[in-house]
Amino acid sequence: MLTTTTTKVLDPAELDAALAVLDRDPVANAFVAARVRIAGLDPWRLGGEMWGWYTGGRLESLCYAGANLVPICAGPEAVRAFAERARRSGRRCSSIVGPAEPTAELWSLLEPSWGPAREVRAHQPLMVTRSLPVDVPCDPLVRRVRRDEMDLIMPACVAMFTEEVGVSPLAGDGGLLYQARVAELVTSGRAFARIEDGRVVFKAEIGAVTQHACQIQGVWVAPEYRGRGLSETGMSAVLHHALREVAPVASLYVNDFNAAARAAYRRVGFTEVGSFMSVLF
Repeated sequence: MLTTTTTKVLDPAELDAALAVLDRDPVANAFVAARVRIAGLDPWRLGGEMWGWYTGGRLESLCYAGANLVPICAGPEAVRAFAERARRSGRRCSSIVGPAEPTAELWSLLEPSWGPAREVRAHQPLMVTRSLPVDVPCDPLVRRVRRDEMDLIMPACVAMFTEEVGVSPLAGDGGLLYQARVAELVTSGRAFARIEDGRVVFKAEIGAVTQHACQIQGVWVAPEYRGRGLSETGMSAVLHHALREVAPVASLYVNDFNAAARAAYRRVGFTEVGSFMSVLF
């Protein structure tokens, strides 16, 4: 048994302990919790290592180290331990993302060796809702994307990602991993869109899903259709699917400078309950 403060890579036998940590904040931890519930803790299946921070032999904090570096339920001492491990390992992730306070602490410790970042988004409001929209009707044309419509949804997904992140998801491997992720969402019935004349004008996906919460992502309106309220009626339609069929809580996080999006989300019932931070490389 571990009897001192330490960190290590979790092994599959520690799944229940890891889930107990993740369940302390099921909304903020939905992204990682969803992956763990599907893949377990085997790094090959999980797509990265799960680091654990222990004190007195008890698992208290986690850090997912894959394509993203994500601190989970991590106080200052755990963050320092994760930062030291990350420094020794070298940067392998494309971003650091998580609750703002521990993510900011983690980045302050890693920046001297990992910096500079391409972009730091220090305040991204975390928003949640548990209720169906009252004053915003559903767009009747928003529906699940069919499997035979991948060629229609992909250009919209690429445009959204490029606009949001600042780089194309087709770089590097030619977009194979990104296309596989989009195909997974379409196949599972969690990709939604309004399609007019063979073109996507609104889209959103229900990304991470657990029994406690789901996370809506990839919300996008074609530029020439913006300002018409499609984001609100479209989100209303997606929320009806999410809250009725998927999970009791829907969440998302948004850039603080995107005032229009934040206002639209508030109109369909979302409230701000916390803050995320993203460091993009």
